[in-house]
Order: sequence, then C-alpha cells, then structure tokens
Amino acid sequence: MAVISERSGPVTTILLHRPEVKNAVDPATARELYSAFLAFEAEPEAKVAVFCGTQGSFCAGYDLTTLAAGEGAAWAEALRFPEGGGEPVPPGPMGPSRLELSKPVIAAVEGPAVAGGTELALWCDFRVMAEDAFFGIYCRRWGVPLLDGGTVRLPRLVGLGRALEIILTGRKVPADEALRIGMCEYVVPHGAARAKAEALAHEIARFPQACLRADRASAYRQHGLKLGEALRAEYAGGLPVIRREAVTGAARFAGGRGRHGDFGDI
Repeated sequence: MAVISERSGPVTTILLHRPEVKNAVDPATARELYSAFLAFEAEPEAKVAVFCGTQGSFCAGYDLTTLAAGEGAAWAEALRFPEGGGEPVPPGPMGPSRLELSKPVIAAVEGPAVAGGTELALWCDFRVMAEDAFFGIYCRRWGVPLLDGGTVRLPRLVGLGRALEIILTGRKVPADEALRIGMCEYVVPHGAARAKAEALAHEIARFPQACLRADRASAYRQHGLKLGEALRAEYAGGLPVIRREAVTGAARFAGGRGRHGDFGDI
C-alpha cells in the first residue's frame, strides 16, 4: 500500500509510502492519495489532516520511470478539467492537488519535497519543515511541466519574481530560506516535522470548527476579488456562524474562560 491513513482523535495523518523511490508518485499512488483526502473530507469526526512521507522523504515528485514508459503521459492527458467548469474535478497528476477541501491540511516535510512534491506541499494550508528538508523544481532538468498548481500557488505565497526565479532555475530551496521567504511556516529539528505538525493539528482541532472553516474559506476565496467583493464574501460566509458558534463562545468568555489571551481553557 503506497498511502497510509492513521487517526488520532480528530487528526488524520496521511502518509506517502514508496520509500524505494523516495515517495515519488505514480498514477496508482495519485489515485490513492486523492481517495484518502476525499475520505478525510467526508469523515465528520476528522477535523485536521497532516500530510507527510515515510522514511525520511516527503515526496520526490512524479515517478519519471512511468513517464518514460508512456504511462504517465496518458495519465496526465486523461485528467482534463470538465468542460464548463463542471464537477467532479478529476485528480491532478499528483493526486489531491485540485481538491478544495473544507478542512485544513498541514504538510510535514522531511528530506526532499521536489518537483511535484513541492506542489503537494504547496497545496497544503501551511508547511512544517525539518531543518535539512528542501524544496526545488527539479523537474526543470527534464522538461516536465508543473501541472499540480506550482505555478499558481507559489507566486501567491512568495511573490511573482521570487517564484519565477525558483521555478525557472529549478534550484534547491533549503528550509531556512523557505522560512525566510514564506514558503514554509515552521522549521524544526531533523525527524520532528510530523510531531510538530500533529501537535499543531490537535491545537487547531480544539477550536470551534464552523468559524475556523469559514475564515479559512474566505482567506482562499479573496484571491482575485476586488476589495469590496472580498469583504462581502467574508461577511456572507461568516454571518451564519454567529448564532451557530459565536454566541455560545461569547458566553464562555463572559463566564470567565480565556481571559487575557489564554488559549488553554476555552
């Protein structure tokens, strides 16, 4: 099995497990990843996911041996978006990269997250990297294009000029640089990325989820909208949460919980 799903209460950890190829993704693995994240989305008790690889690698990108054999090209060509923007959207070549989930996903990156592996990490809401982990558009060497959102998400994270430099040179982006430019949010010691990501996931899972998901959705949807349109969308998405969660949350605060910025007793 190339994809393993593990549950710890409200947190689901989804692991890529093809260590013989540094967790590179072939078509079968892409299908498994897509299905695993759809299952996470559909499970009512699952609130946050952590996405990582096994045995010291996040993901070395698409498995180029399948592309060389012709299977990969046929797989990519079969994944055309439906005409007129219909549903369902098929997997991306790497699997879940086209999914727009309602729940957060945190990437826990050890070792290489290169080419399509960079794209999978960028698909997540944010990234925890081990100090010796790295990104890089290594597929630049072989004429393999980014088809899993790399040219869309990276400029939105780090700015167009910096993104183009990373994309066009294909160079290695080590963890300390990724943190500095906004390509990741945490850098931790070697071997600690999964534990840190899962701790963050459990913390996020404590919060009222309707509010959290409404704010997350608004942050994504504001891209490309004019300010007024974005503000209207934020209001429309958040308003239903007021009576659903905010009133009871305010009552807990009025009763003495969470004073002075305390996140422990909420």
